Amino acid sequence: MKIFLAQQNYHIGNFESNTAKIISAIEEAKSKGGDLILFSELSVCGYAPRDFLEFNDFIEKCYAAIDVIKQHADGIAVIVGAPDRNKRKEGKDLHNAAFFLCDKEIKAVIHKTCLPNYDVFDEYRYFEPAYDWNIVEYKGKRLAITVCEDIWNLGDNPLYRICPMDELMKFRPDVMLNISASPFDYTHVEDRKAIVKLNVIKYQLPMLYCNSVGSQTEIVFDGGSLVFDKNANMIAHLPLLEEALIGVDLKDDGTFEQPIQQKAVDVPDEELNPLHLDETLSTKEIYDAIVLGIRDYFSKMGFTKAILGSSGGIDSAVTLALACTALGKENVRAILMPSHYSTEHSVSDAEQLSKNLGNPYDIVPIKNVYDSFLTELRPIFQDLPFSLAEENIQSRTRGNLLMAIANKFGYILLNTSNKSELATGYGTLYGDMAGGLGVLGDCYKLQVYELAKYINRNGEIIPDNIITKAPSAELRPNQKDSDSLPDYSILDKVLYQYIERRQGPKEIKTMGYDAALVDRVLKMVNVNEYKRNQFCPIIRVSPKAFGVGRRVPIVGKYLS
Repeated sequence: MKIFLAQQNYHIGNFESNTAKIISAIEEAKSKGGDLILFSELSVCGYAPRDFLEFNDFIEKCYAAIDVIKQHADGIAVIVGAPDRNKRKEGKDLHNAAFFLCDKEIKAVIHKTCLPNYDVFDEYRYFEPAYDWNIVEYKGKRLAITVCEDIWNLGDNPLYRICPMDELMKFRPDVMLNISASPFDYTHVEDRKAIVKLNVIKYQLPMLYCNSVGSQTEIVFDGGSLVFDKNANMIAHLPLLEEALIGVDLKDDGTFEQPIQQKAVDVPDEELNPLHLDETLSTKEIYDAIVLGIRDYFSKMGFTKAILGSSGGIDSAVTLALACTALGKENVRAILMPSHYSTEHSVSDAEQLSKNLGNPYDIVPIKNVYDSFLTELRPIFQDLPFSLAEENIQSRTRGNLLMAIANKFGYILLNTSNKSELATGYGTLYGDMAGGLGVLGDCYKLQVYELAKYINRNGEIIPDNIITKAPSAELRPNQKDSDSLPDYSILDKVLYQYIERRQGPKEIKTMGYDAALVDRVLKMVNVNEYKRNQFCPIIRVSPKAFGVGRRVPIVGKYLS
């Protein structure tokens, strides 16, 4: 049986585009002698449609798209993902389903059993789990079809009470087929290999795993679809973060005509779960994921041009370089806004960066605007000493100028805040926290430096002085980040333990970190939730990002 995997980039609710893309792949697979083609989870409507699923019109459009697609399931079988109405009165109104199309008909509908309700996933809000399980017989093969999370319920501490593959094994299948929408994080590429391998070893069947690719607001899907033979050898690994279509030839003995790409012994046996922050981990993949996240956010929203504040610091420099790669240098405008406290080299470094990248830039000093604010506020501020209020006026002045230019010329403002700053509240609401998309908001400061090194891998793009100088907001004389925050080499590692690994203060302190520092850092994280709650969407690259995947109370007393 010749089976194709279609790793595609969908647009939520864009039924015309998604349907055309699916049909194009079907026709290409047919022209190459394909017997069966797999598409990813909820491919018809895009993942994750969230509360669009509550609209009957949206569901009707899903069914209408399947009616169009099934006309092309002629001489080839097609597996696509879409919501399916629950035929029973009990439970949620919908199932998350795989539709098996053949001979221009819907031959079978397979419902997802394991509905994830953690991190960025919220599927039990909308879907009812499967009530029953069966295989699909096609061309002499017995197909065990599952949807994404259905293959992840292995191990000593299963999350769900039912493992669908255990149920499907009662029907003696010949091959496992899984359609997924599995998001990127910097550990997940190896995680998927491990989980597919574990399934193959447990059930002693070949597996074909088709994942989606592309960014949907903050969540990036990275593809990396997989084919494993019954001996747990990896036959195919589709490219990361790009669309692809490949075909493999499944033999009757559970192996493939194609050569082995990676032997079973070399495939990871368990998921990657770093116990400590490794800022060097998957830097290239993080870079590529952020570029795709920017590009898809703009293209799917119909935007073309970006603007950002270029300070001569590492965060804005990395953001600018990423945006130029994603959107084209001519479409990214940098605004340099020196104040009383900006050093001369900050301006020259920012200028040199834009010259290296070739993007347009402007210098708009804020001294006069800032002074006018202070003049108008003097009757109220009187002779009170310089404080955070005056610092934040500078930041908000810059935010206003950036938004004014963005509104005037149709730009989208990119936010340059990193995860370390967002975690500790080291940012100004309506100032440097303004923006439509958070580019580095899921990268700790140490990871930002690694991205800068990667950007400079073939020569200096980001000036060396930007990378080597001490970080500073430059809102008061001789200011350094270290005046307010612990050194990033310590701070980021404490934050990682608390945010990614959910370790409490007692556990973190036993790792050797200063007790007072740990208490201070964790308090900063919790008391600044109100700021993050007003922040823009952040491109997710870690296993635990701020945003939809981390939900903590704003008004809470824990560790604060």
